[in-house]
Amino acid sequence: MRVAIIDMGTNTFHLMIADKVNGTQKIIHRERQAVKLGMAGINEGFITPEAIERAVFCLANFRSTIDAFQATATMAFGTSALRNAHNAEDVIERIRRETGIVPITISGDVEADYIYRGVQGALHLGKINSLIVDIGGGSVEFIIGNQQRVVWKQSLEIGAQRLLEKFHRQDPISLEEVADLDRFFSQALVPVFDALQQHTPAVLVGSSGTFDTLSDIFCIKMGLTKDPDAAETPLTLAGFLDIYHELMQKNRAARLQIPGMIEMRVDMIVVACCLIRHIIEQYAFQDIRVSSYALKEGVLATL
Repeated sequence: MRVAIIDMGTNTFHLMIADKVNGTQKIIHRERQAVKLGMAGINEGFITPEAIERAVFCLANFRSTIDAFQATATMAFGTSALRNAHNAEDVIERIRRETGIVPITISGDVEADYIYRGVQGALHLGKINSLIVDIGGGSVEFIIGNQQRVVWKQSLEIGAQRLLEKFHRQDPISLEEVADLDRFFSQALVPVFDALQQHTPAVLVGSSGTFDTLSDIFCIKMGLTKDPDAAETPLTLAGFLDIYHELMQKNRAARLQIPGMIEMRVDMIVVACCLIRHIIEQYAFQDIRVSSYALKEGVLATL
């Protein structure tokens, strides 16, 4: 079976094409596009006409790639922006009519399940619990578990596009805006911190997205060679904090000049890093790990 899996994220659309034969899998193609589906409408529960155009254009290109690879099945998953948009049905119908792709909107709970399966396939989590964090544009999935099972999970609609539009208006971000974010996190993350105290994970695992870019920056700073196909990539807690403090002092143009930074992350990485920093200040993790695998690899594992 050759399958195409599309993750229609609030910020980025991902396409992965893989062969699955007799229980083994081989990923043969990956690509991503910054669609910004949630831009200017995420906090109002609306996908703007401009975002719809970007989505259709991206998925039409994906359709051409899928056809060229002769995939026998195509699955597209809509996440936070789509599941919370009151015009989601119109968006899905437009995509179906113009591309032949029929997105399925999944709940945050299902999204967390797929993310866990992806991370489980990328890392050997061992017997000790880890906190898996996947920071999307619309939602953030928090999963506590080990290699054998999930012990707790929750999806919160506090993704980086939402935070960016609500809190990050000055550039560089101001101390007042960071303080506002911390007050917001103190309220929003109560269930997460309650679960941390109950299940005592030792390691923070970041899943793709922001964490990929942090790992890229860290590797360049440290002179490490990063395998682009690796399932796990390097980052340390001290390395994250070093990057965090650098990001807080720079405006968008200066952030873009940081080796390893990419344009599709440059706007949301500041608020995303404020979230990560808040978590590690409130709970003492022993280590941080980065999984390159997330939702789409988790979907592949379930086929």
